[in-house]
Amino acid sequence: MKLAIIGATGMVGRKMLEVLHERTLPYDELILVASEKNVGNTIDFEKQEFIIESIDSAIDKKPDIAIFSAGKAISLQYAPKFAEKGCFVIDNSSAWRMENNIKLIVPEINAEIINSNDKIIANPNCSTIQMVMALWPLHKHYELKRVVVSTYQSVTGSGNKGLRQLLSEREGIKNNDAYPHQIDLNCLPHGGDFKQNGYTEEELKLLYETRKIMDICELGVTATVVRVPVKGGHSMAVNAEFVNEPDVSEVRNILSEFPGITVKDMPHSNIYPMPLWAENKDAVFVGRIRKDESCRNAINLWIVADNLRKGAATNAVQIANYLIRSKFV
Repeated sequence: MKLAIIGATGMVGRKMLEVLHERTLPYDELILVASEKNVGNTIDFEKQEFIIESIDSAIDKKPDIAIFSAGKAISLQYAPKFAEKGCFVIDNSSAWRMENNIKLIVPEINAEIINSNDKIIANPNCSTIQMVMALWPLHKHYELKRVVVSTYQSVTGSGNKGLRQLLSEREGIKNNDAYPHQIDLNCLPHGGDFKQNGYTEEELKLLYETRKIMDICELGVTATVVRVPVKGGHSMAVNAEFVNEPDVSEVRNILSEFPGITVKDMPHSNIYPMPLWAENKDAVFVGRIRKDESCRNAINLWIVADNLRKGAATNAVQIANYLIRSKFV
């Protein structure tokens, strides 16, 4: 079984290698791909030295699975070329997420819809993943009606340049590589480009991707995305309204029993999810679970997850694992 990582030297690509090591994904050959400037360099992984290859060289090797984390433009250009060779492409960019014939997958929720003909599979946006992980089991019990979400997203959601800007500013060096304003000691209500309706790209992803993953075409979702000076881990305040009235104790039990969710909800003991706890972990953490006193059928949730792990690398590796377990490769 040949496995390729496209974008292996990037922030998410390196995290994918960590997850591969931890989860012992079965493969016989690992092909690491990066930009032309990195071709020929080496990466040490699992006591081996891997030479970074070009993407065209990787196509010629006909991998069984290729996990892409190299940006939308690369995915649009090359994912179909890998697919033509019979390779399953798991794409971490936004290139294919809203295409009607492309599956958008969070394995704990909808892996079973994948079939052997799905040569390109989309990995959702990091914030979308952690939100639907918490909402899906509750939807099955109470039937979700509307979601209002505000996110507090770490700078690593903008890749290396976001982290560089934050760290540079903390050293007193001006740097606007990632954001139009200072991010250190600040919050920016700005995630992606602003659209005609006043929403940003990141906010619209939370709307459209959530509807697609949960298969609720008319679900009401409204979002405000805020970038905060946090190194790793996205947080979100979610107000979820249901058709049926939820019981808070039952909600805690439902979430505790769902794979991939960890409930930390003892606020009187100062125990609640935080990015510091979530960083480098695969779980989605949920706390501050409480009734909405203004709406009988609504609850409030505080959801935190590592955006580079479950929000990107881990979810992609889980999809690859599903393909292998299902004997599609």
